Amino acid sequence: MQQLATEPTGEELSLAERAYRAIRDRLVMLEIRPGAPINEDQLGQSLGVGRTPVREALKRLQYERLITTYPRRGTFATDVNITDLAHISEVRQELEPLAAAQAARRATAADRATLTAALRELESVDSRRQDAAELMRLDLQVHRAIYAATHNPYLEDTLVRHDNLATRIWCLFIDRLPDMAGHVEEHGPLIESIVTGDPDKASELARSHVVGFERAIRDAI
Repeated sequence: MQQLATEPTGEELSLAERAYRAIRDRLVMLEIRPGAPINEDQLGQSLGVGRTPVREALKRLQYERLITTYPRRGTFATDVNITDLAHISEVRQELEPLAAAQAARRATAADRATLTAALRELESVDSRRQDAAELMRLDLQVHRAIYAATHNPYLEDTLVRHDNLATRIWCLFIDRLPDMAGHVEEHGPLIESIVTGDPDKASELARSHVVGFERAIRDAI
């Protein structure tokens, strides 16, 4: 039987979470390229943390299919495989509408404030002429805010993982996608339906968004 690890202190947990989020988003945004080797020491130095928080982060990222470890070879960022698109979309087409509907039902005042702030940022996309990478970060921000507003940690965790994998595919084809701003701006009506508490409309818009994502990627291939 595997020996249980010693319970980390609060500070170690905080550092591990910080390392996890930073490395995760580098992998999701392809700042760490698919197939690139993962160097624990370099990551620790760039994040200003020790080896232990990085190792804890990498354990989680392996479970989330963002990195993979090969015996005697090392740890690498997972490849982005377009054949995974259908599998990821299959899950998201079922769960994204559910999440949007539950967010519309359960969002707290704080959730609605967060989503309203994201909506204001969406409305300023054209005037600020954000680049594609910034648009993708805004897309991630909106999705994660919606998932958090479901107040279902199991649903949230599942959708964060699948949205991360979908975003990696999106980033791989970002230069071939002509209307990134339009795709991200689709979140506007979705956010409004959640903030105003309309679960049926939120569900419908979320499903349409996921279907449109898959169609856009397939058209770009």
